[in-house]
Amino acid sequence: LFSQVGLAPQAMLWHAGVQTVLPPGYLCCGYPQRGSGQFDKAEKMITDNRVLFHRVANTLNYLDIKTVVVSCGTCYDQLQGYKFEEIFPGCRIIDIHEYLLEKGITLPAGQGGYLYHDPCHTPMKLQDPMKTVKALVGDNVIESKRCCGESGTLGVTRPDISTQIRFRKEEEIKKGEAQLRAAGIVGEQANIKMLTSCPSCLQGLSRYGDDLQNGLLEADYIVVEMANQILGKDWLPEYVAKANQGGIERVLV
Repeated sequence: LFSQVGLAPQAMLWHAGVQTVLPPGYLCCGYPQRGSGQFDKAEKMITDNRVLFHRVANTLNYLDIKTVVVSCGTCYDQLQGYKFEEIFPGCRIIDIHEYLLEKGITLPAGQGGYLYHDPCHTPMKLQDPMKTVKALVGDNVIESKRCCGESGTLGVTRPDISTQIRFRKEEEIKKGEAQLRAAGIVGEQANIKMLTSCPSCLQGLSRYGDDLQNGLLEADYIVVEMANQILGKDWLPEYVAKANQGGIERVLV
């Protein structure tokens, strides 16, 4: 859904010095098809993808791939059924945020306040997601409860139900805003940033932009916020330029 959500994990893995293998572009894991009841189509996509990953494993057998990093909890949910441990022996799936924490990459201390929306399909599995979020961005973060209303394709297919869900989420956002402002973490008229770890939630949360009492709500991804602060505001064009200048080895699988 958002190209920066795909590129920020790559840029941060590059920053961490991790050799990363990207499968051929524009693959879909098959979850949207499975979720909408197109089981035959989903099974075909899963089979085709698993065959492709087997080819990657055979072609790059000298790399000993042990980790599959994802930046979307829904993809995580689907990929668990791919049996990666049979394709890449001893392999595990992990969310990009938990992986960066493992590598000791966090934001500098003394950050401003954030709201955090934990997705229905949370990708953070190793510990309570809020522990991971606070370790990455600091203690000035408040969890914003309730579903954002996007719920994959629900916001498009049933806007009547989705809108009702959004009314309740809006209450939670305003409550979180009041807490941040009352504690003096965020100024009275300042914009508030809400972080999440799901592309669909990012789309859903962007609909609340004008719903605060004061200022605007800015929705973003944790790893994108980390790239902005650690690598600089121009991280995206700079990373793409570096990768294209001899940083990519193309392999035919």
